[in-house]
Amino acid sequence: MNWEQLLSLKKFGDTQKRLRLDQDDTRLGFEVDYDRIIFSSAFRSLQDKTQVIPLSKTDFAHTRLTHSLEVSVVGRSLGRIAGKKVIEKHPHLAATHGYHFNDFGAIVAAAALAHDIGNPPFGHSGEKAIGEYFLTGRGLRFKEQLNEKQYHDLTHFEGNANGFKLVTQTKSGNKDGLRLSYATLGAFMKYPKESLPHKPSKAINDKKFGYFQSEKEIFKDVAEDLGLLKTGNENDIHYKRHPLSFLVEAADDICYTIIDFEDGINLGLIEEEKALELLIKLVEKNIRPENYSQLTSTQSRLSYLRSLAISTLIQEAATIFIENEEKILSGEFDTSLLEKSKYRVQIEDIIHISIENIYQSQDVTEKEITGYQILNTLLEKFCKSIERKSNQTATNYDILISQTYLKDIDDNLDTHIWLINICSYVASLSDGNALRIYQKINGFHL
Repeated sequence: MNWEQLLSLKKFGDTQKRLRLDQDDTRLGFEVDYDRIIFSSAFRSLQDKTQVIPLSKTDFAHTRLTHSLEVSVVGRSLGRIAGKKVIEKHPHLAATHGYHFNDFGAIVAAAALAHDIGNPPFGHSGEKAIGEYFLTGRGLRFKEQLNEKQYHDLTHFEGNANGFKLVTQTKSGNKDGLRLSYATLGAFMKYPKESLPHKPSKAINDKKFGYFQSEKEIFKDVAEDLGLLKTGNENDIHYKRHPLSFLVEAADDICYTIIDFEDGINLGLIEEEKALELLIKLVEKNIRPENYSQLTSTQSRLSYLRSLAISTLIQEAATIFIENEEKILSGEFDTSLLEKSKYRVQIEDIIHISIENIYQSQDVTEKEITGYQILNTLLEKFCKSIERKSNQTATNYDILISQTYLKDIDDNLDTHIWLINICSYVASLSDGNALRIYQKINGFHL
């Protein structure tokens, strides 16, 4: 892979190549990507979506929106640090093509901002709830109408693939989706493959999948324009990652490792003394004792250590990226950046405590159980409504459901298209909105 191609400014529908030298630096294309994401309705719904605690009523806990903003800030720093070194190593990018190290920061920031945009309500249990509706629930009845890959898209519903759908889908009045640059779309695609074969290798890019069958053509266009490396055979073509997706992933890893941990402390789910001890182990080589000793409250010490931990891991991830740039460009780097970190043991200790005390806490699991019931009910009501409309057996109730909630779902399309569109719509709902619709269609609330 080569950087000039990887930094493509092309947008879906373009007929002429966009050149960096022709860009207006006051309104750079990669920065426009960021603006389009942040003003989108899909991004706004993240303000009421679970990051740590579903349906949390406290200001302490992060939502998907605040998490995404923080990941974007960390990603921007990672991109700029790495970009500066890349341009020093490949000066023709600046001298001949006009690229700047800030371009790398803008691309990573935009992709990081959108990285959770496709995640359903109620955290990762939301993905499982959608998948299990089709695998073992009432949605199993659609299996015979779908090919193997279409069915797998549903039974293993993936937030990353849904995110790609949301930022590229076309709607009335939205002809070419958000029209993000292909460089940003490439950095967004952590898993550049379709749903089958399932985990064909242990490489990080094969861990999950990045697009549904409904977006196969646009995905292929993006991957080939960027020059992503192909692997597999004719029946199983998948790609190596865009290099900047490693930085997007690192930004996410840094934030959920440190900030979810901080949420757990603020919510009383993690013992403060133990938490401070783990953070000190992570940053002990960079801590300034004279500064730390002046902090008198647990909260101020926690804030200091959190800031230092994030800064430490940003520098670490950027260094690993630069040291492995050639391997990344040749598709030979197959792990996340932080898996190569000298702080890996400390990171794993923090994540282990978070899993036990936060993600598996009773408050979280009880609300995830509620989420299962809500999403299963919505999927069945919506699928039955469109199914009956397509079969011309719709009741008045089905028509009311369709007219009220499914105006953008076309029942004249193939079954797999309207099924994935329903799943994408349900996934786009916030936690609170999913709950409100569930209450209304069940007659619990007017």
